[in-house]
Amino acid sequence: ADDWILWNGSSTSVTTFVSSQPVEATDDAFWDQFWADTATSVQDVFALVPAAEIRAVREESPSNLATLCYKAVEKLVQGAESGCHTEKERQIVLNCCRLLTRILPYIFEDPDWRGFFWSTVPGAGRGGGDEDDDNARPLAESLLLAVTDLLFCPDFTVQSHRRSVVDTAEDIHSIDSCEYIWEAGVGFAHSPQPNYIHDLNRTELLKLLLTCFSEAMYLPPSSDSSNTNPWVQFFCSTENRHALPLFTSLLNVVCAYDPVGYGIPYNHLLFSDYREPLVEEAAQVLIVTLDYDSSTSSSPTVDGTTTGTAMDDVDPPGPDNLFVNYLSRIHREEDFQFILKGVARLLSNPLVQTYLPNSAKKIQFHQELLVLFWKLCDFNKKFLFFVLKSSDVLDILVPILYFLNDARADQSRVGLMHIGVFILLLLSGERNFGVRLNKPYSVRVPMDIPVFTGTHADLLIIVFHKIITSGHQRLQPLFDCLLTIVVNVSPYLKSLSMVAANKLLHLLEAFSTTWFLFSAVQNHHLVFFLLEVFNNIIQYQFDGNSNLVYAVIRKRNVFHQLANLPTDSQSIQKGLQRKKKSPEPISRTNSQDGVSMEGSRPAAPAEPGTLKTSLVATPGIDKLTEKSQVSEDGTMRSLEPEASQLSPEGNPPAALSDGEPWSGEASHSRRDRRRLSSASSSGQWTPTPDWVMSWKSKLPLQTIMRLLQVLVPQVEKICIDKGLTDESEILKFLQHGTLVGLLPVPHPILIRKYQANSGTAMWFRTYMWGVIYLRNVDPPIWYDTDVKLFEIQRV
Repeated sequence: ADDWILWNGSSTSVTTFVSSQPVEATDDAFWDQFWADTATSVQDVFALVPAAEIRAVREESPSNLATLCYKAVEKLVQGAESGCHTEKERQIVLNCCRLLTRILPYIFEDPDWRGFFWSTVPGAGRGGGDEDDDNARPLAESLLLAVTDLLFCPDFTVQSHRRSVVDTAEDIHSIDSCEYIWEAGVGFAHSPQPNYIHDLNRTELLKLLLTCFSEAMYLPPSSDSSNTNPWVQFFCSTENRHALPLFTSLLNVVCAYDPVGYGIPYNHLLFSDYREPLVEEAAQVLIVTLDYDSSTSSSPTVDGTTTGTAMDDVDPPGPDNLFVNYLSRIHREEDFQFILKGVARLLSNPLVQTYLPNSAKKIQFHQELLVLFWKLCDFNKKFLFFVLKSSDVLDILVPILYFLNDARADQSRVGLMHIGVFILLLLSGERNFGVRLNKPYSVRVPMDIPVFTGTHADLLIIVFHKIITSGHQRLQPLFDCLLTIVVNVSPYLKSLSMVAANKLLHLLEAFSTTWFLFSAVQNHHLVFFLLEVFNNIIQYQFDGNSNLVYAVIRKRNVFHQLANLPTDSQSIQKGLQRKKKSPEPISRTNSQDGVSMEGSRPAAPAEPGTLKTSLVATPGIDKLTEKSQVSEDGTMRSLEPEASQLSPEGNPPAALSDGEPWSGEASHSRRDRRRLSSASSSGQWTPTPDWVMSWKSKLPLQTIMRLLQVLVPQVEKICIDKGLTDESEILKFLQHGTLVGLLPVPHPILIRKYQANSGTAMWFRTYMWGVIYLRNVDPPIWYDTDVKLFEIQRV
């Protein structure tokens, strides 16, 4: 208890507080010691109030802990009512704010206490006796309303609009907080004068809000989406009269932030940047308020209306969560431009290599930004189309590929890998994304990938190849997703570089070895995806893709081996034996890696001792996506799952002939997603001849076999006639060649579009809170409390 004494100076009162002696709520002299106007910082409060003491009070004198919480909230309510005009009042508000931030996690970790803030405090009216309706609010609601009022409190968190000191103080209940939005941007044109004291005060209040919302961390993950967070639900409801200006303030503060400042190198070393902690806190509060499962609700459609029948006279109301509602209704082009430019600027910040090391400030909140970008695209389809309308989408793509490549070997960043891939999966469902990828890639961000000359599509394929061949083994479940993205964009890729073409063939080679195909029940899907990529390019983009055609011809034996894959038991066993000799899942040999880019560092594994949070499993690719067929006019129509039944003639329907097989085995594979090799060793499942036959017969090899049949003899003839060993002559020949009329009828283009589902909603919740837990270390708000949403692990 000594620490508490240091803080409030009187040892008897502390002993009383920790002992089981209840102290009356009316004993103001006793309670005021806790927020007396000694200037402290939030770090001081964390040091002075140890976890053991909070738990001791909770167990031994619960009534004192309850009264402390109640009195601290009461002080915040009084501060909000009075408008905090004196320095003393502001100090009291900040100290109560810090104290509650310290104590709340210990209230949440104990199931018996969790409902405490949602109860009304009996007999605790303002004067102890005179109950009126206002006092019957649950403590949580009073706390949240007070904090939102305080976030728009003139001279405390916003610039006062008073002209002179003679004017009477602005009444906090009469001010229109929409005139006090913190930053210019969406829906607000005026940029207030920066004030670092206001920024610091906002940051402390937002930290308390985030702590209130963190009750979600103390409940185990559940797929039940009705499990809404009562704090967030109330905060984002019409009860919060500041909902709109607060949403706008948070969004604008994040998107307007420029960490490089005035362009003076080393600027950030000379001046403390008070804006950055506010921006981080704002980004975290924003993504938590937007934690909403869109798969269970009526989701806004492209034109911003909600999906309802034609019979509805009015649009059904949007989500009750006002923040989600506001986000889905942003529609002005200049607002979209402001948001996209801001997010792209911040995501690119860690990539900016300057001539002077450390001369530009590096932000650390890129994961929160990726979650925010995901929410924007998921909840606002007009924003998604705006992003894809111009090549600005590439300013988002390049940073994502940079993070994916950089984090691929680091098991503590598996979550970052997933969100990056999810965003690209969402974008790849739209034709425009594939078209944009044809833009030449000229920015030279240092990445440890082979040097190449080509387009953004080449960059994407080379990075994906690197992830698959040299990423951490826990990325295995993402392989389906990575290849689905490549399949989705492949019909639109006009010209792949030789480096990217070789990478695709190297993947096919690795995935079509017998031991790999036979060692897990879903491994053959990867081969189907790759064949679909080759078919799309050959059928729809043959003209510009001589590099890929040449690579296919050079590696023709891979296709012949697939066509002649043995299906008898003996060969299957032999294939599995071969695996025991070569434990490395995918060899890196013969992938012609070449020299890495100048200035790049190899992707490093996690430092031992790094903390990471566990994640729930992600749904299989069949749950994550739904198939759509692209019609000749470019429109998409969704394919009903029933279409996968065999057609009367006993052949798979056209839509499936070049797709992956949806056999019974495929569905059982979702439950069994393990590391490449583990399925056979765990003794759960063994490959049978019937199983191999079931999918081998569906391998979409017709187009490629026809191409080889036509072109190989011609290429061989040229080589013999001209004594050629030089690639360039062969490539020249292939560039002018044509296969018009020689190939099978082009198959319809199939796109697998991301679809919202409760599985990904739960994944996002655990990932987001895990990031917030790990990023809040000063002070360590949740450290060493009994969190249930995820496990904290050391690498």
